[in-house]
Amino acid sequence: MAVSDTGTRATAPPEVSPWPALWALVVGFFMILIDMTIVSIATPAIQSDFGASVDDVVWVTSAYLLAYAVPLLITGRLGDRFGPRRMYLVGLTIFTLASLWCGLTSSIEMLVAARAVQGLGASLMTPQTMAVITRTFPPHKRGQAMSLWGATAGVATLVGPILGGVLVDGLGWEWIFFINVPIGVVAFVLAMRLVPALPTSVRRFDLLGVVLSGAGMFLLVFGIQEGQSYDWAAGVWALIASGLVVLGAFVFWQARNRAEPLMSLSLFRDRNFSLANIAITAVGFAVTAMAFPITFYSQGVMGLSPTRAALLLIPMAVLSGVLAPFVGRLTDRAHPRWIAGFGMASWVVALVWLAAVMKPGTAVWVLLLPIALLGVGNAFVWGPVATTANRNLPPEQAGAGAGVYNTTRQVGAVLGSAGIAVLMESRIAAELGGGGASPAGETISDIPPALHEGFSAAMAQALLLPAGVLVVGLVAVLTFTVSLRTDRGQ
Repeated sequence: MAVSDTGTRATAPPEVSPWPALWALVVGFFMILIDMTIVSIATPAIQSDFGASVDDVVWVTSAYLLAYAVPLLITGRLGDRFGPRRMYLVGLTIFTLASLWCGLTSSIEMLVAARAVQGLGASLMTPQTMAVITRTFPPHKRGQAMSLWGATAGVATLVGPILGGVLVDGLGWEWIFFINVPIGVVAFVLAMRLVPALPTSVRRFDLLGVVLSGAGMFLLVFGIQEGQSYDWAAGVWALIASGLVVLGAFVFWQARNRAEPLMSLSLFRDRNFSLANIAITAVGFAVTAMAFPITFYSQGVMGLSPTRAALLLIPMAVLSGVLAPFVGRLTDRAHPRWIAGFGMASWVVALVWLAAVMKPGTAVWVLLLPIALLGVGNAFVWGPVATTANRNLPPEQAGAGAGVYNTTRQVGAVLGSAGIAVLMESRIAAELGGGGASPAGETISDIPPALHEGFSAAMAQALLLPAGVLVVGLVAVLTFTVSLRTDRGQ
């Protein structure tokens, strides 16, 4: 028997507009996604303040992404079991308190620990936003709703560096975390008042699936992130291999479990769901990876302050936000293959274009043109891909589907963070010589002018990595099926 997440007998939700609930959830969702990229612009300031090495300071981002990604399969199912509103509020509380902890830390190690707790709170929140959309919006309106969700994700990842630059220059890097506290309180009140208590349907919880998925994801992602720190030694590859083996056991168990599997493999029988997960993995990779070369180039070579470096991204954020409503309406009318395909192609062209002009002495307006095209690409990707992934999911699998989708996105982000760090370090060494990589404690702003040419080349070459990964996403969206069913979940 289904019950609501308040513990009472399930009844049909009242016939009210689902938009207020979605807007309430978007406030918290926007906040947690900003924290994926806001730290990138503050990285030099954090590094200088704590005297940390490049590897240590990258972990401020990687710890958040790791703790965000690993539990997503579990937290998505928790929303089905205990109700999306309840799990969202729990996650929001954890995230807000951890943000306060981040701002009060006095060492890089404590900051990394606090960021991990932040990531756990974000992991509890994220799947619930998509699940509420799937369960409260009719199929013919989900395109607009998912486009708002996607636009929030896209704009947040772009606004993060801008807001971060303003806060770092004006108040100090601690305020990129302190600002979350009042926003978190407002988001909590809005969610309590506006988000409905939806019925729950899971009767059992797959404890073995929880253990296998959590352990497998942790071993795999941790091994990839730490690979460069240990020079890809045998132990690192053992961690990665162990993670793959455990995840293989998890999939085997999900196929054998006839009761209530943590992740129903039937989700992947929907071709578009599978392809959308490939596409969003590429997007997660690119969003995280491209931030580091752009930030290091603008501050290290152009000599811009964090705020001025962040302002370079304004055209990207503005265009992404302005185009999102248009893309949402278009998604409910046109096939997402062409909408998302145009967005992916624009994104690839923009990154290659930007890499070509990232040189010492390049005029700002020359950089702004490909950056503006990045905004166009973002606007046309997030919403259509999310809509395609969830269009055919039945309500009882909304949380599980959202968990899978967000897991693949976050795994892509973690891989992007790890991959770009490895490539940047190798290209700096290649372009500047054996000792080219910045030593521990040396900030990006300390790079002497004589090294600007080589450093620019290294950052430009690193930017081609996310461009290449996005080509995989482009192939995935171009192979979406022509006919999309819209009768399920009504």
